Amino acid sequence: MTEPLRVLLADDQTLVRTGFRLILGVDGIDVVAEATNGAEAVEGVRRTRPDVVLMDVRMPEMDGLEATRRILTGAPDNPRVIILTTFDLDRYVYAALSAGASGFLLKDVTPEHLTAAVRTVRTGDALLAPAITRRLVQRFTRRGGDTTALHRDLATLTPREREVLTLLAQGLSNAELATRLHLAEATVKTHVARILAKLGLRDRVQAVIVAYETGLVSVGTDEAAPPTG
Repeated sequence: MTEPLRVLLADDQTLVRTGFRLILGVDGIDVVAEATNGAEAVEGVRRTRPDVVLMDVRMPEMDGLEATRRILTGAPDNPRVIILTTFDLDRYVYAALSAGASGFLLKDVTPEHLTAAVRTVRTGDALLAPAITRRLVQRFTRRGGDTTALHRDLATLTPREREVLTLLAQGLSNAELATRLHLAEATVKTHVARILAKLGLRDRVQAVIVAYETGLVSVGTDEAAPPTG
C-alpha cells in the first residue's frame, strides 16, 4: 500500500493554513506540520521530513525565501518546495526558484489545482510553465532586479543536450521533444536527466532559468542564441 503524501504548510495566515489543510486532507494528503514563519518551517522540515512544503513568501522573523534556501541546502532527501504568493511576478518567487523551489502557486488556486500540484512536484516534475519563467527572467534578470542567479557553464553539454535544453526552455514536453527530435521518449528523458546532472540542477524549472540566463535562448524571442566561436 502506498503511503500518503506528507506536507508541511508554512503561512502566517491561519485561514490559509486551515483551508489548505482541509483541501489536502479530502484528497488523502497528510499535513504533518504547520509553520507561521520561515524559522518554524525549517525546524518543522527537520522534525517531520515531509515530502512537499507549501511555503508562503512573506512571513515574519524569516521569510519563505530564506527558509527555502536553508531547507534545500546541504541535506539529503530534501522535500520539494512550492512557493505560495499573491503575486505571479513577485520578485521573491524568482529568487526562490533559483534557490531550488520546484514551482509556485497563487493563493487563490483551486482545490483541484492545489492537490494536483503537490502530487506533480512529488514525482520530480516542475510546477511552472516556461512562459511564466520567461516573464520572471525578463523582469528580474535583464532589468536589474534582485535575484539569486544560477551560473552554469554549458560547455559540459553535448550538442544534442544543448538542443534538448533549448527546446525544453521553449516549453516542449518530453513527448513533444521526442517528436521534434525524432527520438524515443525514453531517450529524451535520459538527455534531460543528464542535463540536470551536468549542470547541477534540481529540476526543469532551473533548467529553463539557466537557458535564459546564459543566453542559450533569448528572452522575448523564444529562439536559440546563435552559436559562438
